[in-house]
Amino acid sequence: MKKYTLLLFILVFLIFCSKKEDNIKLNPVEENTGKNINIIFLIGDGMGLAQITAARTINNDQLNILRCKNIGIQSTHAADKYITDSGASVTAMACGQKTNYYTIGVDVNGNPITSILELAEEHGLSTGLITTSHIVDATPAAFYAHQDDRFQYEQIALELIFKDVEFFLGGGQKYFDQRTDGLNLIDSLISFGYLVVQSLDQLYGNNKAAIFIAEDKPLKYLEGRGDVLSNSVTVAIARLKENKDGFFLMVEGAQIDWACEDNDQEYLLAEMLDFDRAVGKALDFAEEDGNTLVIITGDHETGGYALLDGDLTANTVEGGFMTIQHTGSLVPVFAYGPGSEEFTGIYENTEFFYKFKEYFGF
Repeated sequence: MKKYTLLLFILVFLIFCSKKEDNIKLNPVEENTGKNINIIFLIGDGMGLAQITAARTINNDQLNILRCKNIGIQSTHAADKYITDSGASVTAMACGQKTNYYTIGVDVNGNPITSILELAEEHGLSTGLITTSHIVDATPAAFYAHQDDRFQYEQIALELIFKDVEFFLGGGQKYFDQRTDGLNLIDSLISFGYLVVQSLDQLYGNNKAAIFIAEDKPLKYLEGRGDVLSNSVTVAIARLKENKDGFFLMVEGAQIDWACEDNDQEYLLAEMLDFDRAVGKALDFAEEDGNTLVIITGDHETGGYALLDGDLTANTVEGGFMTIQHTGSLVPVFAYGPGSEEFTGIYENTEFFYKFKEYFGF
């Protein structure tokens, strides 16, 4: 009898363990092959479905963005307004809370809230920020700064130098060395171990890197900015991947938004294709690496851009704009790599923070 009781106990125990394991959802930290775990978060500022479709049309039906098979939709509204600003939207994605228009890195009461980049730094990961705007603009700043007013650029620059971001690239050098308070934050960056340069070609060694590609706003792609965005993704990955604990990299195609605010389709399409080349670099690395999650989205749609006509044979498109402002449209999300299935469905932009945390195992 004891023999049958023991066998019954073992059988029940095995069934219980099996059911328990069925309910456990392993995150990539538990499933990976022992390599470092990374996130590359690419934000096409102002990019909606019409902008993507237009770029695909003129590019012979090809876009790197469309290599992603897991696709979702996010809602972008701010805490206090139906139409969001970049600062509020990116704060929601970076920090997991809706906040007020024109604020960055704070809650609705103005209290600082922690971003996924700051959490990555706390857990020993390397971090990077890349933008075709200035580095203290709303989108990159929402990952490291905490301000009631997103336009306090000198204060935001001061916050950046203390954040230990290993690689950053953008414009805005004047907010570091032509300040109203007389401080020279370039000297501070150098004292904190940064190599401070004006182009990727000037980089050397393994120092932390601060690359200022303009005193204020960088050139448009049509004005000769060149492939600095896609090239910087390659360089940043090569540096950040040396950290055995992994990395978090944010890449912004900022001037998609500016082009839509200008209602300039030629400008828009050039910036879209430039951004897509950067997406391609990230996806190529993720495909080879096997432990990198790539997420591509916009922070909001800009311009109310609509497709009025086009020609798939001639690769031409005719578009029109409804406004020079942001709009409240839902925005697509494209995901690739381990954990990418978690980004399907429809959700608020605050969910990015929690999905990133789960992926990293924080």
